[in-house]
Amino acid sequence: MTMDTVYYLLVVVLLKIQPSRGQCLSGCSCVDDRHGRSLICMEEGAFGSIPQNMPQDLTKIRIEKSHFTEIPRGAFLKTPALENLWLNFNDITVVNSKGLEGLGNLTELRLQGNKLRSVPWTSFEDTPALKILDLKHNQLDVLPEHALKYLPGLTYLDLSFNQLTVISKEVFQNWPLYQKLQSAEERDATGSGSNVVLALHDNAWLCDCRLKGFVEFIRSLSPPIILMNSYLSCAGPDFRAGRFFHEIELQACVKPVVSIPAANVSLPQGANVTLRCLAMARPDPVVWWTYGLKIIRGFHETQERMDEDTVRSLLVIPSVHVADRGIYTCTAINFMGNSSANVFLDIRSPDSSQTSSQPGPAAGQASVEENVYIDIRIAKQTVRGITIEWFAALDHPADTWFTVHFGRAGAEKKETIYIGPGINTYSVSDLMPATKYEICVTLKNKSPRLGQCIVFVTGSDITELEQREKLIHIVVIVLAMVLAVPVGMYACTTDTRLACVEGVLASWKNRQRERNSQRMEHERQGTFDSLQAASDEGLVNKESSDDRKARDFVAKMMSHES
Repeated sequence: MTMDTVYYLLVVVLLKIQPSRGQCLSGCSCVDDRHGRSLICMEEGAFGSIPQNMPQDLTKIRIEKSHFTEIPRGAFLKTPALENLWLNFNDITVVNSKGLEGLGNLTELRLQGNKLRSVPWTSFEDTPALKILDLKHNQLDVLPEHALKYLPGLTYLDLSFNQLTVISKEVFQNWPLYQKLQSAEERDATGSGSNVVLALHDNAWLCDCRLKGFVEFIRSLSPPIILMNSYLSCAGPDFRAGRFFHEIELQACVKPVVSIPAANVSLPQGANVTLRCLAMARPDPVVWWTYGLKIIRGFHETQERMDEDTVRSLLVIPSVHVADRGIYTCTAINFMGNSSANVFLDIRSPDSSQTSSQPGPAAGQASVEENVYIDIRIAKQTVRGITIEWFAALDHPADTWFTVHFGRAGAEKKETIYIGPGINTYSVSDLMPATKYEICVTLKNKSPRLGQCIVFVTGSDITELEQREKLIHIVVIVLAMVLAVPVGMYACTTDTRLACVEGVLASWKNRQRERNSQRMEHERQGTFDSLQAASDEGLVNKESSDDRKARDFVAKMMSHES
């Protein structure tokens, strides 16, 4: 027999043997035993994804340390006989909702030591025979109420060493297996059967009112349902950290109730003050202070626990100034609701022996400051807002505070923003469309007077440019005439500009007639900002000193618009 003949016979033998059992993957081993055929891949980094050319007759697959990140849709459709699937210690972060499709015979799934933050629990609808589910050492932080709905035959569930904090007892009460075991007939029928094992230890259990039902469920468990580790412990809040479930008594959740020890505080200028509020709630609320509709960020705020259900918030204001006078609001919120309470802080200035008895800006008094000239104008305009700037003739500009009053025109209460010395601009954003606004600038806590406000109206139409750039909020067209004294300017929308222009012209004429009676001459510049020209800063300034120039200005604007 020649050597060629020997090679030929060897090839024939191999072709007859290999197709019958399938070919094993490179870097893996295939084992045959009485339970079927197994594929074992333990080589570090062997695969970047789940291999697609696995033998079809496999009953067990074990792939570990390959570092793939996903179980994609239909990953095991070619192995319908699969009963045991071990994918431990990879980097799996995503399981497709159809990742287990075609695995109707699967009884064991182990995903230990991966990076799962969530699991598509509906995917187990494709694995009705599943009995063992191992998810320990992952990053699961949520267990939905119907997570176990499609696991009626489960006898072992391991969720230990995850990041679960709060879950509802309904998760297990909705479990079909648990419901069966609660019936007397089922308990009698399975009295000598196998137990159902739950592993829930070493999670970040947050032992507040939200966990009340789950703690009670754990205490009620008895065979055939048993805990692998019955000593579940709290990870938080801090005053319960380390305590076991059987050592704590949790109360029902309640919405916050905020109280203020002193609702009115009066202090001399320059003093230090600490405002206090108590918030009782379950679970712990988020507490913050606001002043003038703004969250306070510049002052020092601390919180301290008074008892299990009460926290105290402290707002420290060093060296109070007259501008700090007003109403401070303490607000507490949790998922049950919110509550707030007010403190009125009154500041006694050195040159006054008494203060106003009512909260709000100080009453106007005859002084030099009341006659200070404040020139305010719109300096910049964007699709969603405006920026104003102002100039004031002051003797001591380094010590002067301003107050910006902003809100809808005609509204009784407006947002107040206190601006420190050396700043003369303020921006307003996120304006509503088709809305009339008013913004004023005053000294300290003075009430706005004529000439210290701007009234403007936001538009409602959207240009092609805005549609292209997806700027959908507002359109503002600013029209301002040259005025001899500090008075309001008006911004007109494109859909109402004719009526608005007539109003502005009439106002301008009246101001021209009063021109000679004013003590201070000041020339204002008109501004016109066309958003349809795609410019946020394209302010065109034009001078106007008489009626003819004013009409020329309006005509030019109208022609620019068209």
